[in-house]
Amino acid sequence: MQEKKNIVFLDQYSLGGADLTRLERLGDYIGYDRTAPGEVVERCIDADIVISNKVLLSAEVIAALPRLRLICVAATGMNNVDLDAAAARGIEVRNAVGYSTHAVTDATIGAAIALLRQSSYYDRYVKSGAYAASDTPFHFGRPIRQLYGKRWGIVGLGAIGRSVARVAEALGCEVRYASTSGAVREESYPCETLDELLGWADILSIHAPLNDRTRGLIGARELARMKPGAVLLNMARGGIVDERALAEALDAGRLAGAGIDVFAHEPMEAENPLLRVADPDKLLLSPHTAWAPVEAIETLVVCIERNICDFLNRQ
Repeated sequence: MQEKKNIVFLDQYSLGGADLTRLERLGDYIGYDRTAPGEVVERCIDADIVISNKVLLSAEVIAALPRLRLICVAATGMNNVDLDAAAARGIEVRNAVGYSTHAVTDATIGAAIALLRQSSYYDRYVKSGAYAASDTPFHFGRPIRQLYGKRWGIVGLGAIGRSVARVAEALGCEVRYASTSGAVREESYPCETLDELLGWADILSIHAPLNDRTRGLIGARELARMKPGAVLLNMARGGIVDERALAEALDAGRLAGAGIDVFAHEPMEAENPLLRVADPDKLLLSPHTAWAPVEAIETLVVCIERNICDFLNRQ
């Protein structure tokens, strides 16, 4: 009979209270709600398998864990793990592929529509009592625009990017994309350089990983190339967009709006310039929840379970 493996989940809170029974029954399981950087080695010293969503597993941490054989990232992005250090030690790193594709697609399309329709402004107008006090059945406080007919540019045509492209196209948008990997593939949509895409798009959505090629990819220069009436959506990673440059572009009227779910520092810092944009209705902000419907989290748990079972079956 195979010896049970020690499994440690470092940040269970990140799954929003999901039922983790599937994981608990796979070995000798210990789950922590949160783990501070200085607690990682102590908590994982006897672990064969470590599960982490956001807790950093640096080269120094990995070197201090003699039993570690599998790291399961409870997310798609793996930028919290030193992949080179893990590979050097023969430690597998497995992420959760595809669990949030539909969720992030929903969030992206929804943010575009909410910004074009000025949903935050009109919701607040009605709830304030101003509409009930009005003497007209219509209110045109801010212009609203339709999604149909818009040019939708996608930065990063992976699984999520393709899903967004299909839905945007079904809703009447023309779709083009820019690759961040440099890979040349046969796709259903025209490929442009990033500069070309920036000047072409009415809506630009980012669906790329955070790496050396994408860090700071959208800064002041890139934002200046976009149309003044364009909308920027970032549901990928915060470090891809320069937040100060974005706030300045919105304040200067060089961009019509932005939907941002991810930030360079999470939680965002109190002095983040996006919180001081002069016209807050140009912004739709959410606390890194594009991926997090309950259905997607349930699928994520199944993905983690599958990754651990695949590993155990090869032992």
